[in-house]
Amino acid sequence: MLPENITSVVARNETWTGKAASEPHEAGWAREAVIFVRALKDPKGSQPMARVEISPDGMRWIAEGAEAAMPSVRDGIAVMRVAHFGNWLRVAADFDDGCESTVLVTIHLKA
Repeated sequence: MLPENITSVVARNETWTGKAASEPHEAGWAREAVIFVRALKDPKGSQPMARVEISPDGMRWIAEGAEAAMPSVRDGIAVMRVAHFGNWLRVAADFDDGCESTVLVTIHLKA
């Protein structure tokens, strides 16, 4: 039997500034996730660390522990791998004033 796989786009062509986060994604059926953050334009200013956040209900969030530097150039990609994450996933980052990035965030899940 082949494993079940799905790719979900949780942020597309969004400009992240300040306290930014992707849409939450319900993924309780999956055993592992690989998350990609791609810069669609040249980012402005210093780029923060992106982090995976988990939630018991899709409303209250806590850092899971996986982090990656946000891409610092157009078409740069950051990747984070997680397992044992419960039901809800998202990606978040805290940008300094004047800094931003236009992103594409995808979550790749495998049962």
